[in-house]
Amino acid sequence: MSGSISGKAAIVGIGQSAFGRFLPDSQLGLGAQALRAALDDAGLQRSDIDGLSLHMGWPLGADYDRMAEVYGLEVNYVNQAWTHGRFVTSALQHAAMAIATGMATVVACITAICFTRERHILGGPGDQEGMREQGATHGENPVFGLTSPAAGAAFAMQRYMALHGATSAELAAVPIALRQHARLNPQALMQKPLTLEDHQSARMIVDPLRLFDCSLVTDGAVVVLLTGADRARDLRRLPVRITGMQGIRSGRDEFIFAPPNLGINQQPTARVTPRERDLVAYRMAGLDRDAIQGFYTYDAFSPLVLFALERFGFCGPGEAARWVQGGRIAPGGELPVNTSGGLLSEAHVCGWNSIAEMVRQLRGEAGPRQIPDARCLQWGTCWGDSVILQR
Repeated sequence: MSGSISGKAAIVGIGQSAFGRFLPDSQLGLGAQALRAALDDAGLQRSDIDGLSLHMGWPLGADYDRMAEVYGLEVNYVNQAWTHGRFVTSALQHAAMAIATGMATVVACITAICFTRERHILGGPGDQEGMREQGATHGENPVFGLTSPAAGAAFAMQRYMALHGATSAELAAVPIALRQHARLNPQALMQKPLTLEDHQSARMIVDPLRLFDCSLVTDGAVVVLLTGADRARDLRRLPVRITGMQGIRSGRDEFIFAPPNLGINQQPTARVTPRERDLVAYRMAGLDRDAIQGFYTYDAFSPLVLFALERFGFCGPGEAARWVQGGRIAPGGELPVNTSGGLLSEAHVCGWNSIAEMVRQLRGEAGPRQIPDARCLQWGTCWGDSVILQR
């Protein structure tokens, strides 16, 4: 990916629907709410949109052709990702590249999902995700009756704990910090304080993951609008520039819910430090890791936050469980993480709620959870993909 793409696309509008469980609206209805809000935020019209980049199609979401028809859009560019949570960055990157190459002038990234209505497809006997690939799409292993995504994250964390001596009580720092962020966000679904005692006494889901280590199962929609940097300067809101990008990593040493070489089928296990290919986004943006003021990641399960922090070198291999102690990722901490509450405490919109939150932070619109003078934020996951946003 050429560095010439850096800064050519900007986010100019964000919108979201209500979040909740068993909401009355369909995916298309939720998406319509978010789209109207995003257009109003940007000061654009539906007729301005000529590109779509969708993260989640049917059955959890809705497909691009149906959206274009129902929303009255005429588009020249479409990208639609697979039904997996991990494609936030891919959808956003495709939109930015379409803008930078002239394939579209305004791209709407739309994610509208009903997890509660379609919850039967993730885990259990009706698991379309796992069984489509004979299991293991998230590292789960149907041979042992484990078909839910939580199983893959649990296996990886078990191995991490055995290698590095981490404990469940240390892992609890992740959901506790994200709950503290959520309590500063009126849209977050989880508002009750979460203590270490609450975490440790909660029921086990898949050892070592307890209830609060697992994301919410919710419905909702988020829309993010992108256009060219030049046009963005003339619109209603402060533009948020996409200055650095790198894609999802895949290969024999990669595992969906763990750092390289920590997957359940991978031997030998190695202590992995960030490799050059994990630092491309920083190079493209022309900055180093120390410039990052807040970190956002896919937190479907608490261990994924630890793995992402290590992948990008915020701490050393095997150190994250201890590194996050003492409020380091909580409000006012050294590196605030998922400041809207994330998937663990705000809502599960596959991470797009965190992308919208990054935009609010960079505009200075995050209220009591505002990172002081936020200028540079990073989205990055344990799969190695990343986007850097700057104002």
